[in-house]
Amino acid sequence: MVATSTMKSKNPECIAELLDRRLDQAQVDEELDYWDHGLIEPNLNEGVFEERTCQHLAKMFENSLSRAKTTKLHCTELLVPEKLTRRIARDVLRLSSGEPCGLRGCILYVNLEVENMCKKLDRIIYDSSVVPTFELTLVFKQDGSVWPSLRDFFLIGACFTHGFRHAVKLSPGFRLIKRKLYSSSAGTVIEEY
Repeated sequence: MVATSTMKSKNPECIAELLDRRLDQAQVDEELDYWDHGLIEPNLNEGVFEERTCQHLAKMFENSLSRAKTTKLHCTELLVPEKLTRRIARDVLRLSSGEPCGLRGCILYVNLEVENMCKKLDRIIYDSSVVPTFELTLVFKQDGSVWPSLRDFFLIGACFTHGFRHAVKLSPGFRLIKRKLYSSSAGTVIEEY
């Protein structure tokens, strides 16, 4: 739907034109507000764009975990619950939505909580051309209910792999911590899932 009008803004000429038509001030305001707000068409591509952004962000998390598997976690397998990275991506997008630059202004720190200590895994900058306006710290949690596998102890050469574990399993729970960088009044937001 396309709407056209001779009134382009709330400038004095437009108001004078409406007053010349013998409209009272309430009708003038209503007419101007209609053209400013009443004909906004829904953006059907917005949902598709958000879904693509969510998929891209989830893929970034998966790549980050894949890199950290051998370099930081020193394991041969990293078990991630199904759809965990998608859930996290949706929550990151939600927390980014109220920011001036959205996700583009985010620095995202990825950590893993192991035995009450946080291990730094990665730092993700979604758009390096934008000055960051906020930080998000993502804390994955290791699934503590899993006992080390017996095969980890009986693998040939397991005693020769310095510090390498066979598998690390992540819990479906995670924590997101948001901190605004350029706002003195804003505090830190912690969300636990």
